Amino acid sequence: MNLFATVLTYTAPSANYRGESAENRAVIQKITKERFEYAIISPEAIRNAIREHLRRLGLPSNRERLGDEDQLAVKFADYPDQDRFADDFFMGWLVAAGGKDRKNILENLKTQGRDPALFLFRRDSILRMNMAVALEPYRHDSVFTQSPAQVDSPWKNADSSQLLHRETAYTAFQYPFALNLEDCRGKPDWTRTLLRAVGELNDVAGNHARSYFEMAPASLVVRLTNQLVAGYDTYGFRIKETAHRLPEIVDGILRDDYPGGEFFLGGQLVKEMADETIKALEGKGVTLDRNPQRLLMTIADRAGFPAAQE
Repeated sequence: MNLFATVLTYTAPSANYRGESAENRAVIQKITKERFEYAIISPEAIRNAIREHLRRLGLPSNRERLGDEDQLAVKFADYPDQDRFADDFFMGWLVAAGGKDRKNILENLKTQGRDPALFLFRRDSILRMNMAVALEPYRHDSVFTQSPAQVDSPWKNADSSQLLHRETAYTAFQYPFALNLEDCRGKPDWTRTLLRAVGELNDVAGNHARSYFEMAPASLVVRLTNQLVAGYDTYGFRIKETAHRLPEIVDGILRDDYPGGEFFLGGQLVKEMADETIKALEGKGVTLDRNPQRLLMTIADRAGFPAAQE
C-alpha cells in the first residue's frame, strides 16, 4: 500500500529560504509557473526539519545539525544504520567513498561488531518529497530593517549601522510527500511518529529570528492506495475568494473518477466545505476531519501503524 499526500500550510508572511544575497538584499528563491514567479522551499529544507523534529519526539537520529559553525554543518553519530536510526531509515544516505576508503569503513564496521556484508554505501529514501510552492505569486514585496551600530562593545559585526533589505511573500505553501508503506512495516512506531512530525512541522528553511513560518498542515489531502502513483494533481490546492479548494479531487470523487474510500481530507478544507458537500463525500466513503493532526493519526491506524500499547 502507498500513501500520497499534499500539505497546505497556513497563510502568513515569509522571508524564509533565501538564495544568495545581493549586497544587503536577501533574495527569496522562486520558480516560474505559467507567467508568474512563486516562492519555493526545497524538499531538502523540509527533510532537514523533519529529521530534527523526529529527534525532538524521541526517535534515535544519526545526523544532527550544528548551528554555530562558519558554514552549514552537520554531525553524524555513526555510520548509517537503518535499524538503529530513524532518520537513516526514512531519509536514506550516500557515503561517497571508494577504493581504500571503502575498505577502511568495512574494517571499522567489523571492529564494531557489525557485519560488513550487510552495509550499504547508498540507500534510497523511503520518504519521497517535492518542493513547497507558494499558493500566491510573488509580487515583488520587500521590507527594510535597520541593524544598529555596535558602540563600545567587546565585539561587532560591522563598522556602521546596516540597512537590511529582504524580499517577503504573504502566502501559503503546498508540498507533496509519499511513502511506500510496505517499506515501513518493520518500524510501525517510527512511521506513526513520522506522520505526527509532519502534522507538527516547524523550523523549516531558516531565518527564524525574523520570520516565524509554520509548515504544519492547515489543510491536508491523503490517499491510501495500491496504485504506484497518486493519480491526482499533487499541487492541486487553489484559491477561490478567501477559501482554499481542491476542485479536481473533490469534484472527481463526487463524479466517481476516484474511489472515495481511499481519500482522507482534513483541516480548513473541511471547515470551509458546505454541509451538503461533506455529506456527499462521506456518502462516497471519504474520511473527513476538521483537525489535520488527528486525521494523520487516523490514517496511521487505518494503514496498520497503531499507537504503541502502554
